[in-house]
Amino acid sequence: MTTEPKHAEKISLFISRSNISTEINKTGTWRFVRPKYHEKTAPCSAACPAGEDIARIEMLSNQGRYQDAAETILLENPFPSVCGRVCFHPCETVCNRAGFDDPVAIHALERFIGDIAIRDELTLKLKKFPENGKTVCIVGAGPSGLAAGYFLSQLGYSCDIYEARSEPGGILRWGIPRYRLPDAVVASEIERIKMSGVKIICNTPVTQNFLQDVKDRYHAMFIGCGHGRSLKMNIPGETMAFDGLEFLSRLRKGKAVPSNGTAAVIGGGNTAIDVARSLVRLGATTTLVYRRRKQDMPAFKDEVEMADKEGVRIMELYSPLGINEDDGEYVLSLQRMKISGMETDRGRARVIPDGQITQHLRVQRIIVAIGAEPSAPWQFPSQKNAETLYLSHCTFTASEPPLLFGGDLTNTTKSVTDAVASGKQAAMALDIFFKQGRHAIIDRLSSCLVGNGPALSMECYMGGKRLDRNPHIVSHDDINLDYFSQTPRVESESLAINKRMNPFDEIEATFTINQAMEETRRCFNCGICNACDNCWIFCPEIAVIIQGAKRKINLDYCKGCGICVFECPRSAMDLEEEL
Repeated sequence: MTTEPKHAEKISLFISRSNISTEINKTGTWRFVRPKYHEKTAPCSAACPAGEDIARIEMLSNQGRYQDAAETILLENPFPSVCGRVCFHPCETVCNRAGFDDPVAIHALERFIGDIAIRDELTLKLKKFPENGKTVCIVGAGPSGLAAGYFLSQLGYSCDIYEARSEPGGILRWGIPRYRLPDAVVASEIERIKMSGVKIICNTPVTQNFLQDVKDRYHAMFIGCGHGRSLKMNIPGETMAFDGLEFLSRLRKGKAVPSNGTAAVIGGGNTAIDVARSLVRLGATTTLVYRRRKQDMPAFKDEVEMADKEGVRIMELYSPLGINEDDGEYVLSLQRMKISGMETDRGRARVIPDGQITQHLRVQRIIVAIGAEPSAPWQFPSQKNAETLYLSHCTFTASEPPLLFGGDLTNTTKSVTDAVASGKQAAMALDIFFKQGRHAIIDRLSSCLVGNGPALSMECYMGGKRLDRNPHIVSHDDINLDYFSQTPRVESESLAINKRMNPFDEIEATFTINQAMEETRRCFNCGICNACDNCWIFCPEIAVIIQGAKRKINLDYCKGCGICVFECPRSAMDLEEEL
């Protein structure tokens, strides 16, 4: 124990103090690199055929700004509720979160936002150009034709869509079963398109002569009639089989369709899977026959897995040889196939007959769904010629009037989201043609690419803030994972297998608000500033200035240490060399 000396001398301490602010010392002059806020491109957005600004959509949703989130989707895609149900969500396959725990449930969140907009009847304010006096004829009220009309109306065009059937929607209305896509969802999103000013004329089949008769009334034409005729197998007894597209159409119309007993479905695409899963719900013991392996099926993987779980038997590596009728049933003769050791240009296995090995399948009905093609020769896009531009999702011919083809007629991937991409690209190309000429189409479209393309942004085309986004696609290594913790993915509630077989009720439920909030928290918000303010917290010079929703660097005092850039969790900042 120490004690203070009895006669300790007390000394006063004098500390120098300035009478002026140290702000006069502008330490920013020491800098040789400077930070800047520069938002980048999330990989999910680049992978989305519709080019949606997904990182921003999830951020807005997490903040409870559902109207802003819905408007952000609708800038790029008129079908959030539809695509949230039927899109094969390629965005999730490239989600940076997948390298950390599980990808964000982007498709479920899109569905949630779309359903909120419908349920709450949100008044959505979307930017539109003034009317320009030009009219466009659109053939087919499927997803590509509807999207073309929607985006053209945003650009100031008047659009008439001609549809052969009694109601618009195409594959959405007649080709996707209700357990995946309810009628009310389709009707609500089509109504929104009609409210944008698009006119839809149903019960009006379009022929080549019809187009000749009306072409003088329109400044351009878009052909998006889709694939309306099923491909033939060209085998004996084929006429005894039922057509898959017709089966689904009759099912949606409530007409009598083959049910109960035993059934065989031939094919491996989405239509074949939809037919097989529908037959199971009608009480039929169903076998799906496919000439390649299950992993080679062009159908979306999730749908194939669902079919498997629901009891569809999948016979791999069998090709149909013929159909015979026997005592009120049908005998399907099958050739056993084997892998040839090569792959097609789409990465699927090539198959050849496995000697003389055959098998016979006895069933009460056979339904064929091996693919489809345009119903009439004039619906095929022009063959290669100097006048036609072959874009990623549509073709453009500078004829009189200009002629565009899109949707299934031109898309490599036959999906609803790719159809939307086709309609959007056609709308942009046509607008560029009228304003700048054919020669400007490629360069102008390139300026609207999301990341490295081919997805396009209508927001960029219309001069929105997204135009300033850096095309660099944020990688997993660009994310500062120190600010994130592993969290399980939120999954939508689904009907139990034993409860989904009989009715055609929708299988998956939409997220609740709590589920959506929990899942949007998992999003890294790759490349965009979500106001986490790490830059402001960590700046040693207090050089970050917050002005409302914006942040800026006070370069008078920033020394260019780069701490703000390093501590940004989502790569929304960069360092650049001082000039």
